[in-house]
Amino acid sequence: MAVSGFEGFEKRLELHFFGDDPLNNLIDNEMGLRLLDFESLQEVLDAVQCTVVSAVGNQYFDAYVLSESSLFVYPTKIIIKTCGTTQLLKSIRPLVDYAHDLNLTLCACRYTRGSFIFPKSQPFPHTSFKEEVFYLEENLPINLCYRKASVMPSKLASHSWHVFTASDAQATTRQLVSGDVNATFTLEICMTELDRVIARKFFRRPDDGKNGDTAGKEMTELTGIGGINPNPNSIICDFAFDPCGYSMNGVDGDRYSTIHVTPEDGFSYASFECVGSVYDDHDEVAQMLKRVVQVFKPATMSVSTTCTSHEVWTRVVHAIEPLGLKCRSCVMDEFPAAGSVVFQTFRATRRK
Repeated sequence: MAVSGFEGFEKRLELHFFGDDPLNNLIDNEMGLRLLDFESLQEVLDAVQCTVVSAVGNQYFDAYVLSESSLFVYPTKIIIKTCGTTQLLKSIRPLVDYAHDLNLTLCACRYTRGSFIFPKSQPFPHTSFKEEVFYLEENLPINLCYRKASVMPSKLASHSWHVFTASDAQATTRQLVSGDVNATFTLEICMTELDRVIARKFFRRPDDGKNGDTAGKEMTELTGIGGINPNPNSIICDFAFDPCGYSMNGVDGDRYSTIHVTPEDGFSYASFECVGSVYDDHDEVAQMLKRVVQVFKPATMSVSTTCTSHEVWTRVVHAIEPLGLKCRSCVMDEFPAAGSVVFQTFRATRRK
């Protein structure tokens, strides 16, 4: 907990691995990293300074709601997203070691985050982006030789996007073999200054007698979060914190989505993240973006789109601007193996 308030903006780390035989990574039923037992995962999370509060999984991956955000474990990919004053980058070394025990080698890394609301409250190695990059450079294996760090600015002083990527020489080739290149995208949405009436829905009543899972399900229904994903068969794992705050992981086949809310007045924040395919129905993606905005009604928001295709980010403005949020800036940068990252910021044209 920061002195001034809770830090909602998350740090996000995505690690990709491969085995001795790259073709084995394509076998649908291979467990890979999912063979890591819970004790090993908790050791990693202890280094980060968070813990698991709820979990769900299917045949493709496991999704964990954490005390500070989320963890997703696929056979050859791990995504950790943590808020507050967690030390996310300290998860790299133990994860690489545990993966090595499973005959898996790290081949790509992507670290992203927005601008902290309370930067002076962040512990090492998150005291600055320069310090984070130095820590990444020192702790990633030398085979990840293609590296790039960038701060993507905006016209909104409170929003900039920090990106670090690293990959080995064969990362792009493996993507071509697996069919990932040009197909998938990641949307990372950060929203601040939430509508106050909506933000109050993420507070629990004192002594409500409910556990976090039950209270979380009620918040999911009360706020309309359950209707964001167009697939009614998707699984939602939700959790409500006491006295306030909310986290949700959505599981839809091999795709995840996640929402985190810090509702306190003065530094209210919500995030939404999902993955998709450029072959998805364009209207479905646009409608999902609209539902996110309608659920939280932020005064300020940013959207980061990571994809090797330009088909996705061009639809963001058309989906969001009719809802009263004007695009204030749009910047793009290219990263080895990760493709292009497009960072767009929006500000409400008027606020009641």
